[in-house]
Amino acid sequence: MATDDFFRARLDQMIDLRHPLVVLAGRLPWGQIEAALAPAFARKHRAGKVMLGSDLFGTTLEIAGAGVSAAGRPRLPIRLMAALLYLKHAFNLSDEELVARWSENVVWQYFSGQDYYTPQLPCDGTQIGRFRTAIGEAGVEELLKATIDTAVQSRAIRPAEFERVIVDTTVQEKAIAHPVDSRLLEIARAKVVQAAKRVGIALKQTFVKEGKELRRKAGGYAHAKQFKRLRRTVKRQRTILASCCAKLNAN
Repeated sequence: MATDDFFRARLDQMIDLRHPLVVLAGRLPWGQIEAALAPAFARKHRAGKVMLGSDLFGTTLEIAGAGVSAAGRPRLPIRLMAALLYLKHAFNLSDEELVARWSENVVWQYFSGQDYYTPQLPCDGTQIGRFRTAIGEAGVEELLKATIDTAVQSRAIRPAEFERVIVDTTVQEKAIAHPVDSRLLEIARAKVVQAAKRVGIALKQTFVKEGKELRRKAGGYAHAKQFKRLRRTVKRQRTILASCCAKLNAN
């Protein structure tokens, strides 16, 4: 059992115990989280490699590198890294911003399981990304499950609220071209030509070369704000499309 440091004040004596993060720190099942994520950081048994050796009796086979290695840097506490991952997504911070703010925020340090204020960075910013990679998708799901279970037990949300999931797909911009008339007319002409070929109708003129040229001119006229020329170009495209549709219907 750890003894108190008489020269430093404990964090629980410096902060408001009614703070949401402080309350959440006491309700999250940290023991369950650590037990679920610990296998991802356990040292793996190495089978070793078979190598040829020699002694007084001749050639022998030896196994090198077998067993469990005790070398390597000691890992950071799982609770600390899991708490940093929680804080990163809760406050939408980069890894470098997260560790810098953690060293200044006593509430965040209490949430991470610290007993006393620590002015140093908890870890290097790159270690958070490596921790997330090490626990994998299963580890992230375990953290999410623990969060949801805690919210249900504390009655912050109701189980009925999980029956419907709303997904917002407008967060990321999509490469959608603006549907100008000239572009749509050219697409429609190409579709009519393809439909004629599928049914075995040979059109005398498909206007492929002229259609591409008119589409290029329309884009230039629109950019230069030469609207009279643009209207004449679009009118010609409509005439071509009507001609192709009439030939297709006639056959």
